[in-house]
Amino acid sequence: MTNPRRPFRLNVGFIVHEEVGYKHEFSFEFDQVQISDDLVLRNFEGIVTIGRTPQGLILQGDFSAETTLECGRCLNDFDYELNWDFTELYAFNEKSVSESDLLLPKDQQIDLQPLIREYALLEIPTKPVCRPNCKGLCAVCGEDLNKNDCGHKDIVNESPFSALKDLLEE
Repeated sequence: MTNPRRPFRLNVGFIVHEEVGYKHEFSFEFDQVQISDDLVLRNFEGIVTIGRTPQGLILQGDFSAETTLECGRCLNDFDYELNWDFTELYAFNEKSVSESDLLLPKDQQIDLQPLIREYALLEIPTKPVCRPNCKGLCAVCGEDLNKNDCGHKDIVNESPFSALKDLLEE
C-alpha cells in the first residue's frame, strides 16, 4: 500500500535482496493526481515493473492519462491524451550508474514522481492544437474564427521581402 500523500514513492528494499532476474509489478490508478504545480493528470493509469539486475534495479513504466492544454491557435482549453513509457536503471553504486545518473537511495525508497513528470511533459507538444482544422484568432480583432467570421481579411504583408513571394509564384 502506497502513502496517499506520496503515491509514487515505492519501497523496493525487498527487491534488492532477491536474486537477479526477480521482477515485481506496481500498478497505479487515479481519477486525478497533481504531479507538480504545472501538471495535473486525470484518468491516470500506469504499471511499473521493477526487475533486479547485477547493476541495480531496472524500472519499466507504461502510463496513460489526460491533461488540459491551451490551444496555440485559438487559446481555448482542451483535453489531451498522453501515453508514455520509460526504462530507467537505478544503480546500486556509482560504478554502475547509467547516463540518466540514477542511484538507488540508501533508504531503498524510489520516488517515481519526478520521472513521471519528466516523461509526461515530453509527451506534450510544444504548440498544442485543439483540432487539426482550428482556424485560430483573427489577427486584427482577436475574434475566435472557429466561432464567428469577423469579416476581416488577411493582413497584407508589408515586409520588404514580400516582393520575393511574387517571384516564387512566377
